[in-house]
Amino acid sequence: EIIMFRKITTVLNHQNTIRKGDILFAALCLLISLGLLFIPTGFHRTGNSRIRPVKARVLETDNSSFHIIGLTRTGEQEITVEILRGPDKGEQFSYINHFLGKLDLDKVYVPGDNVYTVLQLSGEEVTGVQVMDRYRLGTEAALLGIFIFFLLIFAGWTGLKAVISFFLTIITIVKVLLPGYLNGYNPLLLALGVTAFLTAIIIFLVAGFTAKGWSAFLGSFAGVLLTCLMAVFFGKLFHIPGEIQSFSELLLYSGFIKLNLTDIFLAGIFISASGAVMDLAMDISASMHEIKIKKPDITLKELIMSGLSVGRSVIGTMTTTLLLAYAGGFSTVLMVFLSQGVPVRNVLNIQYVAAEILHTVTGSFGLVSVAPLTAVIGAFIIKREKKTES
Repeated sequence: EIIMFRKITTVLNHQNTIRKGDILFAALCLLISLGLLFIPTGFHRTGNSRIRPVKARVLETDNSSFHIIGLTRTGEQEITVEILRGPDKGEQFSYINHFLGKLDLDKVYVPGDNVYTVLQLSGEEVTGVQVMDRYRLGTEAALLGIFIFFLLIFAGWTGLKAVISFFLTIITIVKVLLPGYLNGYNPLLLALGVTAFLTAIIIFLVAGFTAKGWSAFLGSFAGVLLTCLMAVFFGKLFHIPGEIQSFSELLLYSGFIKLNLTDIFLAGIFISASGAVMDLAMDISASMHEIKIKKPDITLKELIMSGLSVGRSVIGTMTTTLLLAYAGGFSTVLMVFLSQGVPVRNVLNIQYVAAEILHTVTGSFGLVSVAPLTAVIGAFIIKREKKTES
């Protein structure tokens, strides 16, 4: 029993050891995040006027010109706000809140509401005020803080690496991917490169530069690449225009008429699926790695079959995960067709629904393909792993 206890303790200590290479790589990722954070995107306001976003509170409202006709709001609402922070704290300004007749865009304010307000400046003089929406930044920061806290408490060092990869992913999308789209770079190639970069960062942060990490990375990237090819091929057959994406028309009218919105739409398919693909690849790779540790003399064929067995068990739930994720965000459109008694064949042929079908099935195909790809690639890498590396 004492010998067994010592063996278990040794294994646990080995698993909880923070290697120097992991610390250096995490520090490098953190430096990359900070570097990207301060790189300008090239898209900013020009001219003599400046803006200053501030938090304000609604003091009073005048609804005499505000009318509700059925479900539609019309007219305008005059509101008076008091600045709560910044150099203009305590100052009061009036703003006319115009209603567009759209339930998703119109906001009705009441006294006491905290609002996100933008002050337009000329020098230090306030020349205009615009109330954007209710102030949510504090609540968003609190929610993010709770998430990070529980992640660190539960996962420790691994949780810290997950936080770094989380912020690096956000910064890379905002600072690299989206500006690249706007600057006219090939959306498919750019998205594929960004996805490969983020996949490598996330997997190697979690698993390190080990056989397990390389197996997961190569398997997941192969699955993403295959998903990209499937999206391009079937996207042309489906004839889905990229303009079906929200705010795409507004983007074109803003001066970006040369954007290839269709390729941006197709790139979004494999970007959306990359997270689930990465998850499945890591599950299979980690399982094969554990099998190799428990049975060092396992043959290559047996290791491949074990990986395929794990993949088959996980694929069923993962494909359903994608279906539920896409269906959850598309439920109101389906409800409209259902409430009108539109035949199922008609619904399936509508381009909005067809686009979601393309999203779901193509992404699920990537999941199905990543299982055998990771099993085969991982078997060759993990089988050759030195015993000391496990």
